[in-house]
Amino acid sequence: MEETRILFVFNPRAGKAKIKNKLCDIINIFAKAGYEITVYPTQKEGDAVRAVRDKKEDYDLVVCSGGDGTLDEVVNGMMKCQKQIPIGYIPAGSTNDFAKSLGIPKNMVKAAEAIANGRDYACDIGEINGESFVYIAAFGMFTDVSYETSQEIKNVLGHMAYILEGMKRLSSIKSYRFKITYRNRTEKEDEEGNHREWTDKDEVIEDEFIFGMVTNSISVGGFKRITGKYVELDDGEFEVTLIRKPSNPLELNAIIAALLNRRINTDHMYCFKTEKIVLESEEEIPWTTDGEFGGCHKKVEITNRKQAVKIRIPEK
Repeated sequence: MEETRILFVFNPRAGKAKIKNKLCDIINIFAKAGYEITVYPTQKEGDAVRAVRDKKEDYDLVVCSGGDGTLDEVVNGMMKCQKQIPIGYIPAGSTNDFAKSLGIPKNMVKAAEAIANGRDYACDIGEINGESFVYIAAFGMFTDVSYETSQEIKNVLGHMAYILEGMKRLSSIKSYRFKITYRNRTEKEDEEGNHREWTDKDEVIEDEFIFGMVTNSISVGGFKRITGKYVELDDGEFEVTLIRKPSNPLELNAIIAALLNRRINTDHMYCFKTEKIVLESEEEIPWTTDGEFGGCHKKVEITNRKQAVKIRIPEK
């Protein structure tokens, strides 16, 4: 029987470089499961994209280990390939929101066992101005924290680094004026309440915002349920949260309380689901995708690629 071939891409610096102590155990799990393994440690930004996109051999599975940024690179590389193969993820970062959403174990050895014995799950992937992202694209308050906080601080403080760094910014929150167009899908029913058809209609919002996120995840920044209820990662729709500019300190406190208490405050937020959204502004605005800097843009077009990538997850 022909062996199954794995390309194993990992970031040796992610999450206190803890993979160094687990690497032999992980490789041993794959070897016992009958896999032939090619190991590729990344050295700099973009390495994981190139390793997957330009893979020289015919692999059956790509496994990556690192933070959400490493997974983002691997998915970007896979989306640029003609042949799509499943991706296994061994989380080694500080927050690992996407792994939590999929039930992938935090323990690295157990995550490797889940890859060896698990099943493939067809997961939605986002696209922002032609580039792929895994679970979040965001702008505004706190979004620059993750890529401006040094790896050393992240490793020592874990996701508290994001909160501590973010708290420094509350006195100087910047707002952005947007014209936002999104596709609103509504269900038509007959007189007896039975489903008849779906209709799509473009909705337009013009307002000033301090924060916005387009997500396909159950948690963000380590906080569960902040993206809303009934989140499905394979339904072809994003969850969108847009926070309006507060007019006074009391409104700002209400917004922060709503976020910390995992509830939606409709007086200060727009919250909806959509498969496509376009955000236009008069100035270039910095974006973050999966915790990494995503460039500055006046216009951003975000589209959901339904069930575009297969992720290996634990058997139920």
